Parts: sequence; C-alpha cells; structure tokens
Amino acid sequence: MPAGRAARTVVTMANDETMSSGSSFDVDRRLLAVGAVLTGTGALLALVGTVIAGTALAAAGRGWVRQLDTPPSELANRTLRQAKHASRAGVDAWRAQAQHN
Repeated sequence: MPAGRAARTVVTMANDETMSSGSSFDVDRRLLAVGAVLTGTGALLALVGTVIAGTALAAAGRGWVRQLDTPPSELANRTLRQAKHASRAGVDAWRAQAQHN
C-alpha cells in the first residue's frame, strides 16, 4: 500500500435492486477505527466526569448534614411523632363529633 493511503475494505452489493450491478460500499477502516477509539475515549471521559461530580456532591451533602443543628434522623422521628399525634387528635375529634350527632 502506498504511503499516505488509508486501508479500505470494499464490499460488493450483489442482489440489491436500488444499486446498479458492480456498485461497492467503500469503508475506510482507518477512519472507522479512529472513530471507535474517539467514541470509547469520550465515553470513558464522561464516566470519569460523572464520578468526579458525584463525589463532589456527596462531599457537599455530608458537609451540609454536619452543619445542621439537629440530625436528619432526629428531625424525621420528631415529624413522625407529630404526625401520629395529629392523626390521633383527628380520630378523637371525629369520634367526639360522631357521638354528639
């Protein structure tokens, strides 16, 4: 192969009605390989970027939780107790109303 010429694969289309007899589909294998390498490299870079961004967000979240006066678990327990008391008060009020009618 002469210097500077890309390797090509020629595929001949045998029985395709839309192509005239003897037409070929030329694939530049070097360009195809370069495209595959660039696609793989881009996917790897995207994965690394996602990991870095996720790590930064997780670290920021941990720092934010550490700054809170009340831990999230305690807030959740407090809110659950409030909801239970409110529910019980609603049931008691409904029963009291039902007894008066």
